[in-house]
Amino acid sequence: MSRGLVREGVRALRHGGPAVALELLSRTYYTYGKRTDTDDVFARDWDALVVLDACRADLMAAVVDDYDWLTHEGSVQSAGATSSEWLTETFGPLPAETLADVGYVTGNPYSDEYVEHESFAFVDEVWEYGWDDDLGTVPARPITDRAIAASRERDVERLVVHYMQPHFPCVPAGDGDGIALERFGKESLSVWEELRFGWRDPEDVWADYLENLRYVLDEVRLLVENIDAERVAVTADHGNALGERHLYGHVGGVSTPELREVPWCIAEASDTGSHEPANYENEAVSDGGVVSRLEALGYR
Repeated sequence: MSRGLVREGVRALRHGGPAVALELLSRTYYTYGKRTDTDDVFARDWDALVVLDACRADLMAAVVDDYDWLTHEGSVQSAGATSSEWLTETFGPLPAETLADVGYVTGNPYSDEYVEHESFAFVDEVWEYGWDDDLGTVPARPITDRAIAASRERDVERLVVHYMQPHFPCVPAGDGDGIALERFGKESLSVWEELRFGWRDPEDVWADYLENLRYVLDEVRLLVENIDAERVAVTADHGNALGERHLYGHVGGVSTPELREVPWCIAEASDTGSHEPANYENEAVSDGGVVSRLEALGYR
């Protein structure tokens, strides 16, 4: 059993009482006693891959009928239960010649540690300059803007666009569940703590989860109206548990449907020119992109 799992179990017991031991036991079983076969998204047919962070398959299924520009093809099994796992297992095995034709626009700070930047055609880490400490996340619009700019200005075979939503905090709700960038990955988001300890109604959390998904899907629609791509796939890196199997949020190594089953939807994209991306203070201005600019500033 990992030290991190033990530490979190002790913390949960301190705040939630003996019943929380069930969560520790469940996490242990689904980490070490249960495995999931995964789907290789790079083996599938797409020109642009939109990754919605922490989007469960059933969450997408609950709203997809309201978006006639999306074709719901079901679900796939994610390569990870967390963003760091998904990045490692999705990009890590790919040969350099494959990644050399891939551009990656991301709002997820784990790209700093779990992505081999030099292997890609470019990596635009929007979280470096688009993070909003008041929201505690990267809002969707900077991701949309940078992805549109990349599609228009760069010549790549495939484009991966990684939004932070519907991962909490819920941007439309402005619920204050976010954290400052320097704390990202170092503490739990309060929504899962509140749900775990019975301080928040699961139906209210689900409603915010849905609202956050609708928020980001509106941005994805703007994206597909302003890039050229014959086939856009919309999926997720992982899901979230809302108390199923005594689990909450997402944790590395766990193999359950709530964490590993993610949506697979398809859309067509054609650049209508209806949206002009905003300029950002640290945006890419040369072939080196944001990565080179950050290196010049001494961030890496």
